[in-house]
Amino acid sequence: MMRNELYISVDVETSGPIPGEYSMLSLGACVVGEPERKFYVELAPLNDNFTAEAMETCDLSLAELQRRGTEPGAAMEKFADWVDGMRDGRRPVFVGFNAPFDWSFVNYYFIRFGGPGKNPFGHTAIDIKSYYMGAFGTSWAATSMKRLPPEIHAPDKPLAHNALDDAIQQGEIFERLLQSRVAKLKVAE
Repeated sequence: MMRNELYISVDVETSGPIPGEYSMLSLGACVVGEPERKFYVELAPLNDNFTAEAMETCDLSLAELQRRGTEPGAAMEKFADWVDGMRDGRRPVFVGFNAPFDWSFVNYYFIRFGGPGKNPFGHTAIDIKSYYMGAFGTSWAATSMKRLPPEIHAPDKPLAHNALDDAIQQGEIFERLLQSRVAKLKVAE
């Protein structure tokens, strides 16, 4: 890993496909290579909008989160504080398996509830699927978790669709990808 960068694996569970119209229901994160350094929060929904598929996937309840979920502004402030506490002088880098989806919700919430410039990751993210595709010269179809080689990800270990558990699992995948890249560079020397 780059010494001046801190890779943080992030996953979200949502009530639907786009931020603003649908809600981020939970957010999980961990430091890549140090999964014990983790963050998790469940959020109160913005509204009652949902798709059946999203709610079945995440197994969360809008009504229950309305009662006990953390207010979105407070949740994002806690997340920003956690990221800041992890950085130790390094630049935090958002990492996700299908990062465009997760980053879009996280960025929307940071801007909506904190204002421009509040996203500690800025306008950048590393997508694990794209990284794998480039590093191994595969097709996009070959980047699904089911098709990753066993030295990168056990094919019989599907995502739990719990934001923290998935962030940890995705962080482990990214760590193995980084290690395999380093191994390739050493062989090339």
